[in-house]
Order: sequence, then structure tokens, then C-alpha cells
Amino acid sequence: MFLVLFSTGAAILIGVPLGILLTRTKSLQTPILGFANIMQTVPSLALFGLLIPIPFIGGIGARTAIIALALYALLPVIRNTVTGILGIDPKTREAAVAMGMTDWQQLKLVELPLAMPVMLTGIRVAVVISVGVATVAAAVGAGGLGTYIFRGLRQNDNNLLLAGALASAILALLCDFALGQFERSYAIGERSSSRRRFLGLGVTAILLAIVAAGSFSNFRSEISNSEFASQNKKVIVGSKDFTESLILAEILAQMLEKKGVNVQRQFELGGNLAHDSLLSKQIDVYPEYTGTAYTAILKHKPITDPQAVYDQTKAEYADKFKLTVSPQLGFSNDFAILVRGEVARRNNLKTITDAVSMGRDWQAGFGQDFMSRADGYAGFAKAYGFSFAKQPREMDLSLTYRALHSGELDIIAGNSTDGLIAALDLYQLADDKHYFPPYQAVFIARQDLTEILDETFEKLRNAISTEEMRRLNYEVDGNKQTPKDVASEWLKETNF
Repeated sequence: MFLVLFSTGAAILIGVPLGILLTRTKSLQTPILGFANIMQTVPSLALFGLLIPIPFIGGIGARTAIIALALYALLPVIRNTVTGILGIDPKTREAAVAMGMTDWQQLKLVELPLAMPVMLTGIRVAVVISVGVATVAAAVGAGGLGTYIFRGLRQNDNNLLLAGALASAILALLCDFALGQFERSYAIGERSSSRRRFLGLGVTAILLAIVAAGSFSNFRSEISNSEFASQNKKVIVGSKDFTESLILAEILAQMLEKKGVNVQRQFELGGNLAHDSLLSKQIDVYPEYTGTAYTAILKHKPITDPQAVYDQTKAEYADKFKLTVSPQLGFSNDFAILVRGEVARRNNLKTITDAVSMGRDWQAGFGQDFMSRADGYAGFAKAYGFSFAKQPREMDLSLTYRALHSGELDIIAGNSTDGLIAALDLYQLADDKHYFPPYQAVFIARQDLTEILDETFEKLRNAISTEEMRRLNYEVDGNKQTPKDVASEWLKETNF
């Protein structure tokens, strides 16, 4: 609601004056409406990604989301302002001129009141668009109801999916209802305009109270952090947008907090945002994997020696990015080629090679990351000789688990420590040709924070086994605990 309120407010402040200007200077209609049209055709996720590297207006978090949503909301606000004013009967405007009104008086006393129902319709459309697009903003760390939807997809949790989707739908309906009452109250001949405005104000007050309650909670948290920050340096801990990254980031955050370090969490960053945010100093540290850093970020060809991958990644990160790589945490989260458990048992499938002959009739599905990486699909299919009859589906990684479980897909590439493997009765085929490089878990941090982080990094050296990490992931994905609680419980068990 916070994102929608501020973005729509910005769109109204910009769009209404622009719309009025276009009714006076019609030569500007084509370029300005054309720009607004183009903005609305850009896919939302692409627009968020394009805004991130732009100084001052970009980055991660709510600021980028508000700017993107405001750009989406501009077109209906501008267009309906122009349509509403130009649609007024010319005789009405002539009567105003005949009465000696100035241009400002015509606008204020005649045009805006008569155009108001059409303008409010544009604002209603803008609000509904903003509520829908705002859910995607969770991918850039802006929070909001989209966070529940993304978590529900990752954890195969329909309750979270419904919580996010239903709340978004209810919010959109309430906003639409409130603005609809205002719109009808301005309609010519409307007898109960006062009652409608009162009703609209009542719903608006409820929505504003919700925003205020949320803002007050955040404000108290900020105040608390600010007071603490006056005495301690703040460390911003980031994470990627999947369960394991969230748990590892939460473990580090809670260990730092026990030392008295002021920690800010910036979790659930999609795609390559965590690395980009670290380079732009919007976060200070996040969990990563050596194989990912080596192949996807440093662009090296895959190799299978874990120590060589770690050493070269650590050296190049220090040299190229001025970043430090922590000691290895003790487990490796390799790519896992997965099939349904009952298919593996029925056909006695143990290794990836065992599945090659059956793969001709299978529908494969892989995440966007796997399809585009140097150590991903192209090399994998060539190394094992896979020849799928149908083009593999390229889709969100979290959805591939659900699709495999439901029988829509027959083979996917997941992560070897994912809790969903056990929760959904999936089977991991052994990489018998050792194609995939090692993905040792580490933390990547800014070099100027080593004094604060080194002691904690050393404590976590080889502290988490593969079996332990898989169990922690299952507690979130299978038993529906929060990453925060799972991390806290693990720290108690290990006396950290």
C-alpha cells in the first residue's frame, strides 16, 4: 500500500499538470503521450532491472519500485486528464469566456470540476495497475505483498501464495471502490454526492491507517537502528531470493547482532542483484557459491577442482572488485538433476547417464539461470548427449519443482541441498561424468569490513555440512518454519 500510495501520488502530481498543458499546447500531445505509452509497454521486471544501475533514482528497495510504478501510472492519468477537459461541451467554455473568466478561472471553476469524473477514472485505472505491478517489486527488495507470493512459489506453500494474492486483490478492490465513490459524487445529476464522498473518505481513511501503522512500525525500527548506529557501525546483510541464501544470511545477521553489531537486512534479491548491490555498496555482505562466482560472474569455463575454484575466485574478487571471500562454510550446493522419485525407482535410475535414453520422450524444464550459464544447459546436454524431443521449458526455478512434482515436467535442474527434494519426493541423479563445477558456500563481503566480519567468518569455517544444510532447508520448505527461526535454532544447537 505504501508503494501504491506514493507512486500514484507522484503520477498525479506529474500527470495532471502535464495533461492540462497538453490541452493548451496540442503539439506536445504526440511526444508526451508517446513516451507514457512506451513506458507502459516495458515489462515490469525489465523496467526494474533497467532502473537499478541508474544513479540517484535507481538501486534496490522501495525507491526504484516507486519510480517504476509512477511511470506505469502516468499514461491513464495524463490521457484521462486530456480526454476529460477536451470533452467538455464547447458551448460551456464559450459561456465562461462570455462571463469574463480568465483562463485560470475557466480551468479552476469550469473545466476541472466537469472533467473530474473522467480524471478520477484514470486515477482508478492507475491505482489498480500499481497494485498489480507492485507485487513484482519484491524481486528488487522493495517488500510488499509480492514477498509472500515469491516465498510461496519458492517453498511450494499455497497458503503464502493465497495470502499475498488475496491481500493484493482486496487492496485493489478497496482502492477502486473508494475512488469510484469520489468519481460518482462528481457526476452531473448525482443526488447523494455527499454520502458517496463520505463513504470514499471512510475507506481511504482505513487504507491510510494501514499505511500509517506499517510506517510507524518501520519508523520505530529505524529509530532503534539509528540510536544503535550512533554507537556501532552498521552492516547491511543481503541474500538471494531462495531458502538457503535466506537461512545463511540470517545466521550471519544473528551472529553479528550477538556481537553488538548493528545489522540491516536486505534479503530476497532476485537474479544477479546481490552481486550488483555489493558492488554499488547497497549491501555489505551476502552468501554466494564459488562455482557461481567462478563461471557466472568471472566468466570462466567450468573446472572440477574445488580448491582451485576457491583460490582463483578469492584472488580475482580481491583484484577486480575489492571484495573478500570468506572461508568455505563446509558444504557444497551443486546443481542437482532431478526426476520424480517414483520414476527413478520404477526405472532403476541412479545416474544422469541412466536417464539419457529415456530423455528423448521427456519434457525438460530449467530455470533461466541454468539455461544461460556457461556451466548450464548447453554444456550439460552436450556432455551427456541429451537430445530432448521437445524444446526444454525455460521458467522460474521455484516453479520447476512444482511442475516436476505435478507431472508437467520430467526432468529439472535444482539445487542439491534444497528441502523441496525430500518434501516433494524427488530423486537426484548422480553427476557420474563430473560435469558440474563445485559450488562451495562462502560469504562475499566488502574488504573494508573485514575487521568486523573476520571473526564470525572464522567461526563459520566448515561449520555446516551438506546434510545439515539440507535439514535446515527442509525445516523451511517442508515444515514451514521461517528462515529466522531456523537460523536461531541452529545457532542455539551449535552454541554460536
